[in-house]
Amino acid sequence: MEWLELILRLRRWTDNGTRDPHKALLLLYALGQLQRVGYKTIRYRDAEAVLDGMLKEFGPPRPAAAGYPFHHLAADGLWEVATASGGPSTSADRSALLAGDVHGRLHPGFARDLLADPGLLAQVVRLLLDTNFEGGLHADVCAAANLMPELAQTAAVAAFDKGDLPTANRDPILRQKILLAYDCRCAFCGFEGWIGTTVIGLEAARLRWWAFDGQDDPTNCLCLCSLHHRLFDKGVLGLTPNGKILVSRQFVGTTETSRRLVTDLSGRVFHPPQPGFARPDARNIAWHTRQVFRGPSLT
Repeated sequence: MEWLELILRLRRWTDNGTRDPHKALLLLYALGQLQRVGYKTIRYRDAEAVLDGMLKEFGPPRPAAAGYPFHHLAADGLWEVATASGGPSTSADRSALLAGDVHGRLHPGFARDLLADPGLLAQVVRLLLDTNFEGGLHADVCAAANLMPELAQTAAVAAFDKGDLPTANRDPILRQKILLAYDCRCAFCGFEGWIGTTVIGLEAARLRWWAFDGQDDPTNCLCLCSLHHRLFDKGVLGLTPNGKILVSRQFVGTTETSRRLVTDLSGRVFHPPQPGFARPDARNIAWHTRQVFRGPSLT
């Protein structure tokens, strides 16, 4: 339990729900290395490109560099960092990390316990995922960290300290409520699909993520098809307070299908919920725009 408590203390900034998954991504990368090649030191120069890529793909839409978590995670009791000569790392600056050939590793006691107990490793991974990312991204994060994909499916960690966990309550019938509100069609493209009496390919997509106090209710959710839900969580798609769909300029699609399914959505008005159901709250839309959408938009 000690290690899980230390991970909970990493808690990303909570000022207005600001995302800061830098340390979590470094830990996930280090856990992937532990799982694949065993307990070894990680040179900053060798890990920099992968970590920068993970920060760019899964971090918030603002500049970030791998040097920050590589240097500062050592203060959290889970990581050690030193220069090639054995001296302390003095700065998160990239030039200093390269000049000193700085390397890091999981705290020896942490690594020992992880190797002795595969269940602890699974719990640590799930806790890092749950407190930093929306569920639809878990498998992608594990793949980027070179972790076994089944770890993304590990059962949620018991809430042994509810004060440190996200406060939102998960609604087991959220999808059914959102399907009803949106008349079983995607709010972006209008897709609907059934097999027998079962709705397929439609999901409840949160604006403000559950890990950042996003509530499971219609004011924080859209009904989206599987494709547009994934693109929404990745920051390719967004929404304005007046209901216009945003498409990130960072998206690249060269086929007619990509244009039709994604880029042509830019500037369209989303399909709102049926009369009598709550519309998405402007505050949740604003959170998604600040913390997830990879602006600027095409319009």
